[in-house]
Amino acid sequence: MYGLGQLGDHWSAQTVLGAHFGTLPKILPKDAVWLSSLMIPAYFAGASAVLLILHLILLSSPVQNTWARVVRRSEDLQPATPPETGANLYAGGFFSDAKAFVSQHGGPIIYGYKVARFVGCLALLGLSLATFILEEREEHTLGVLGKHWGGKRPKHRASDDQPLFSRAEWHQFALCMASVYASLLGLVSVTTRPRWSKLVSTHLTTLLLAIFAVYAYRDLFPLVTFTKDPKDLHEGYLLWAKVSVLALISVVFPMVSPRQYIPCDPADPADTPHPEQTASWLSMLLFIWEDPIVYLAYKMPHLSHEQLPPMSDDDRSRNLIKKAFPHLDPFSGGKRRHIFFGLMRVYRMEYTILALMVCIVAFVNLASPLGINFLLQYLETGGEGAVVRPWVWITWLFFGPMAGSLAFQWYIFIATRTLVRTEGIITQLVFNHSLRIRMKAELPDDSKSGESTAASTPDTASIAESSTPDDEVGTSGSEEETLQPSSASVTSSSRKGKQKAKDAKETNDTRMPKSSADNLVGKINNLVTTDLNNITDGRDLLLVGLYIPLQVGLCIWFLYNILGWSALVGLAVMILLFPLPGYVAQKIQTVQVTKMNKTDARVQTVTETMNVLRMIKLFGWEHKMDKKITEKREEELIWTWKQKILELINNNLNFVIPLVTMLSTYTTYTLVMGQNLSASKVFSSMSIFDILRDQLHTVFYMVPKMVQAKVSLDRVNGFLVDTELLDQYTDSDEQGIQLFEQDENDSNTIGFRNAVFAWSNDNSGTLTPSKRKFNLRVEDELVFERGHINLIVGPTGSGKTSMLMALLGEMHFIPSDPTSWFGLPRDGGVAYAAQESWVQNETIRDNILFGTPYDEIRYKKVLHQCALERDLTLFEAGDQTEVGEKGLTLSGGQKARITLARAIYSPAQILLLDDVLAALDVHTSKWIVDKCLAGDLVQGRTVLLVTHNVAMASSVAHFVVSLGSNGRVLSQGSISDAIAKDDRLAAEVAKEQEAIEDEAEVIDNEPEIKTETKGDGKLVVAEEILEGHVSWAAFKLYLVGLGGHYSLIFWIVFLALMGLTDLINTIQTWFLGYWASQYEIHPPSEVKVPYYLTVYALLLVVACLAYSVGYALYFYGTMRASRTIHKQLVESVLGTTLRWLDTTPTSRVITRCTQDIRAIDGPLAQGVGFVVELTLTMIIKLGAVVVMTPAFLLPGLVVGVVGGFIGRMYMKAQLSVKREMSNAKAPVLGHFGAAIAGLTSIRAYGAEEAFKGESLTRIDRYTKSARMFYNLNRWVSVRLDVISALFTACLAAYLIYGGNIPKASNIGFSLNMAVGFSSMILWWVRFLNEVEVHGDSLERVDSYIKIEQEPKSTEGGQPPAYWPASGDLRVENLSARYSLDGPKVLHDLNFHIASGQRVGIVGRTGSGKSSLTLSLLRCIFTDGNVYYDGIPTSSINLEALRSNVTIIPQIPELLTGTLRQNLDPFDQHDDAVLNDALRSAGLFAVQDESDESKLTLESAISSGGGNLSVGQRQILALARAMVRGSKLLILDEATSAIDYKTDTAIQSSLRHELRDVTQIIVAHRLQTIIDADKIMVLDAGKLVEFGSPAELLKNEEGMLRALVDESGDRDALYAMAAGEA
Repeated sequence: MYGLGQLGDHWSAQTVLGAHFGTLPKILPKDAVWLSSLMIPAYFAGASAVLLILHLILLSSPVQNTWARVVRRSEDLQPATPPETGANLYAGGFFSDAKAFVSQHGGPIIYGYKVARFVGCLALLGLSLATFILEEREEHTLGVLGKHWGGKRPKHRASDDQPLFSRAEWHQFALCMASVYASLLGLVSVTTRPRWSKLVSTHLTTLLLAIFAVYAYRDLFPLVTFTKDPKDLHEGYLLWAKVSVLALISVVFPMVSPRQYIPCDPADPADTPHPEQTASWLSMLLFIWEDPIVYLAYKMPHLSHEQLPPMSDDDRSRNLIKKAFPHLDPFSGGKRRHIFFGLMRVYRMEYTILALMVCIVAFVNLASPLGINFLLQYLETGGEGAVVRPWVWITWLFFGPMAGSLAFQWYIFIATRTLVRTEGIITQLVFNHSLRIRMKAELPDDSKSGESTAASTPDTASIAESSTPDDEVGTSGSEEETLQPSSASVTSSSRKGKQKAKDAKETNDTRMPKSSADNLVGKINNLVTTDLNNITDGRDLLLVGLYIPLQVGLCIWFLYNILGWSALVGLAVMILLFPLPGYVAQKIQTVQVTKMNKTDARVQTVTETMNVLRMIKLFGWEHKMDKKITEKREEELIWTWKQKILELINNNLNFVIPLVTMLSTYTTYTLVMGQNLSASKVFSSMSIFDILRDQLHTVFYMVPKMVQAKVSLDRVNGFLVDTELLDQYTDSDEQGIQLFEQDENDSNTIGFRNAVFAWSNDNSGTLTPSKRKFNLRVEDELVFERGHINLIVGPTGSGKTSMLMALLGEMHFIPSDPTSWFGLPRDGGVAYAAQESWVQNETIRDNILFGTPYDEIRYKKVLHQCALERDLTLFEAGDQTEVGEKGLTLSGGQKARITLARAIYSPAQILLLDDVLAALDVHTSKWIVDKCLAGDLVQGRTVLLVTHNVAMASSVAHFVVSLGSNGRVLSQGSISDAIAKDDRLAAEVAKEQEAIEDEAEVIDNEPEIKTETKGDGKLVVAEEILEGHVSWAAFKLYLVGLGGHYSLIFWIVFLALMGLTDLINTIQTWFLGYWASQYEIHPPSEVKVPYYLTVYALLLVVACLAYSVGYALYFYGTMRASRTIHKQLVESVLGTTLRWLDTTPTSRVITRCTQDIRAIDGPLAQGVGFVVELTLTMIIKLGAVVVMTPAFLLPGLVVGVVGGFIGRMYMKAQLSVKREMSNAKAPVLGHFGAAIAGLTSIRAYGAEEAFKGESLTRIDRYTKSARMFYNLNRWVSVRLDVISALFTACLAAYLIYGGNIPKASNIGFSLNMAVGFSSMILWWVRFLNEVEVHGDSLERVDSYIKIEQEPKSTEGGQPPAYWPASGDLRVENLSARYSLDGPKVLHDLNFHIASGQRVGIVGRTGSGKSSLTLSLLRCIFTDGNVYYDGIPTSSINLEALRSNVTIIPQIPELLTGTLRQNLDPFDQHDDAVLNDALRSAGLFAVQDESDESKLTLESAISSGGGNLSVGQRQILALARAMVRGSKLLILDEATSAIDYKTDTAIQSSLRHELRDVTQIIVAHRLQTIIDADKIMVLDAGKLVEFGSPAELLKNEEGMLRALVDESGDRDALYAMAAGEA
């Protein structure tokens, strides 16, 4: 631009430059034709011709043959374009040939543009020839324009010594030749094959642009100046015809012509290309290709995933992996270097473009200040000395910001494209690597990298938890040895594309009794959630490294040019003041950490409460839990308030610092330097100060993100480089393993010889005394029998699971001598059933098939033999029932049998079954052994069965391996050999034999299952995907919450204060212009600078006060809203019905109380404040423009309306895509987590590739919606930026040419307001969209506040103080149903139980036993009367009733925390009472006092009591009942999962410790209730028998008698009943 070096009034430099360049022709020879700018097209044409000839030579046969001899070419090298097949490509008649030819060129539209360009070239040639001929004839008379600019052209006279052509004619001849060449290229581009057409088109486009650039320089540029004339004006209309044709064919056609689709992989082109791959450059630049999808979304309630555009080839995971993995994954040939350099190598082109874009943005950001400066200078000087016309600066105000906007939007477009691709690549990279790691290895250097790089949130916590196995610390089976030795962190290095294990280090970690396998699963999940987010958040390193330094440098240069060294004073003040926001930010961070801890505490309490909500309701603890949660919430809100006040201080500082900086600069400029302020200086510098402030904020915002990204990248890199891998992925030469390979003769043998296996490749270091170092040792030879069932037996911790893991290659093999080997032939396939049952979140059938083809006969056999047929009848959708995450809809036994069924159904010849009978009761175990293991599907297959059920399994076993507690083989051979050599094993077999006999007495070993299912297999009610906008009812909930009881006053005061702040800010800007205008009216000496400085400072103070008070009031309102909404939500969920809880997953309730509440506390509160503030600011800025220029009221309103309309269209599309993106992300993480949890099973089946493929498919689904989500932001940004730039430019044009506003300061003020108003439209739409998105959380919370409720407590419902004095229970005509319109499940029951009686309830599944217990507590809808101690329960408050009755379910729910907290959650009793209860319940009778793991009041209980056996949980529940001291106890007796010793202790406690308590026992075994005072027999919800056991057994037709007679132990039962009688 002219005059940039000497802004102000110094235009002389341009004159000097013009004079200088004007003298050049005089210095050069007069006949130097070649130096004219008109010769440039000819030079371009010549260069193009030379390059094309060289290209042809290089492709000629002799050169190709020579090259082939010098360099051996790769035969598989393919061209990027689809191959052409020569003559037979077109062979089907003229029209079909033409059609095929056009198709090869990209279709009719692209080919049409090529033809149009060729025609344009011919037109250009014609015009050039016409000009040349007219020049030569010397007869061309100028048109009207020509006459105006200088009349006729002087004629030449021919003479002998004159050259053939004059100088002008040579120029025209050169242009003609260039046009001829361009026409030839155009002809070639439409007649040859695509390969040549593409090459020639590039040359043609470059040549045409060169010609157009020459004419633009010579004839268009002079039009924008006052001092120059077009050089070729004598050509008249021919000149403008040529320029028009050139503009069309060199600029318009290339910009609007669609691009040809070239598939990334020619072998696999897309059926429908993504619009992004075929859109024209103009469409790409303005994101026009998104218009159809935005319009579609605007018309529909919800845009589904299928309606989004198809994926781009470059975004497909498979193509990305081909491109990226060779640089990132050592197993795909990647170098051993930090992943950062690998990513930079993959994205080198993207980051080059990004660097170019930020440089453009940095320069173009100065466009508006520059334009305003020159415009106002023009007005101040009255145009004196101006070179460039003012309309240029007006258009500059449009095109400058537009260019900046387009460059910045393209920067974000490429950055977000890279972000989404990186998410997919890193997820798959970590996934692939996870399939290679040893699951028992810890992640290295965890202490260095920290536990997490981000504040813990419920989201990340739930993700990490969601993938860990259910039982964190098991009490049975081989879990102990599985998890024990995994405390090593092992580093490995890469060589020859493999990972090489070395430098093993032991860690002494004794903190938690948690498996490090679970720990590893959590860490791997964190890598692809928290860490991946951190990495992508740190993608903008170019902003910090390149853009900000460049932008700051340009701003300082600009300010120095217009304000001299006073600008440096302002900069110094800004730098001096900037530690203040830094200090406040540090304080905010400290408060944020404490606040997050308080949030975590509340979330933990809420999560725990929701997990055991059933128990809380049954115990009547709702009010107590509500109080506990409220206390946690209050602590959290105190710290939230502190954080908001600090943010308010920070906002004030950010507001004040730039204004103080400006003030100090202007003070120095006027008072110290003695210079005059002018409107051009004030209003242009004001914009620059804003830009400077933004850069400093960006630094503060970006640097922590960069640091987080670095830490997370290091963690991912550490995982890829330093985790221990399976032996098959490491270089085995280090251990010399290749010396000890199995003999070929033994290749089909399953077994070991002289082998030692460890859980880690661990050559040094020792473990702490509390952790023994476990090794599995097989001395001599152990060979399993092929085609038979082989048992692996031994005590807990002996290494049974380890033996299977060793065969599968999961353990590290240490050869002990040259003959060492181990083998598991994989040719016939291997199937594996893990002890910790592993299922995927698919249907039951898909879990069993596991990718194997469906064979109906075989499938039905498997269901029968694995005892799954009865289970499937309990699900309405049968085997199409989805099992849910981690199999949450299945019981432990069902999961175990599905895991077994998967192995049995598979075609594998070798089955490894790890304690599959452990989770089953004796009856089902016997069925599995008899029907499955002895059945036809197992016959002839080799089975290795790890089991504790030796007696039962021995009937089918051919070979038994017995292990000792030290991991060595005790015996191999028959079962009798094993028993003879191991006394502990013999004792276990004897005990088990007894249990098998007891099984005959079980009358009902299946719990009642009452779930409402749909026929499609969905267990729970599907969560609604919200459509459209947030409802007014939900929004009203928040707005009323903000204002409390005085909503109207709150909003009036808040809006008044915010409006006052914006008004004062506007007056401040006007006042600066007014101050500057005083120098135009008065001499500088009369302008009282201190007066103006004082007024400005006072305005600043008043604005700060109004802002602070207004926002403090608003923040107080947000606290009130957060408190009331959270309280309403918690009370609503605690007060709901059990039926609602049954149909609503706990995770959904927890999400409302955590994620949605967090959105209401943070983003929603912030968003509503911003929207209100921006709306007021925009109204006042538009008002200011209208006051100065009333004519702009209508355009301003039009801009607002159009901007709002575009915003609504965008929000409609964005909300749909956002929801689809969220829905697509969960399956990626779900599949990832499920796969990591079942890693051993996946590797055993050899299903790695299938899982990698499924992962890629899910990533693609996410990528498709994520790309669209980010691109929609670009669409709206570009459109709103166009509107805002157009508004500003139109206002400027009006003010300059038709506004009649005399003062430059007023024009500057108007322009400043217009720029502010129009630039805020985008942010207004953005924040409104944010409010809408987070409003979803409000809507979800509102829907849960309105769920069905149980009757609330009333004053009249309080029972007398003495009640209950006894446990007397009388029931009259009791009927019950689960829903108001549902069928009855109990029919007119009548009975009386005297206080202190022990009553057993028997009946088959579905007879109504559980329904009766629920109806006594009024948990379901009942008719009739229940009298408890003489008072009808229907007249008593639910809380009072349930507080005085204790129910112990079959598997009791326990709280996370200590044992004390479970017995006495509200600290109402002392330790003596609690210990007495534990002793009475029989806990001390079943545990050894010397045992280190014995339970005490301080023992930790994991979530749901997962670290206790079912028996221990029953004992604790019984102790809790004793502490409560209820007069009525309802006990759902546990099944045979409880061992004999525990069961005896519980029964003894019930008989002797609770004599005065009325006991109702739902019985599963007759022997436990046959000695009860009375027995109640239910059948189909009716009471068929009720009386003493002796009485009922006398009735020969009675049901109890029938049950006892069917029992294998009838005589003993009769004796017990008679003895009691």
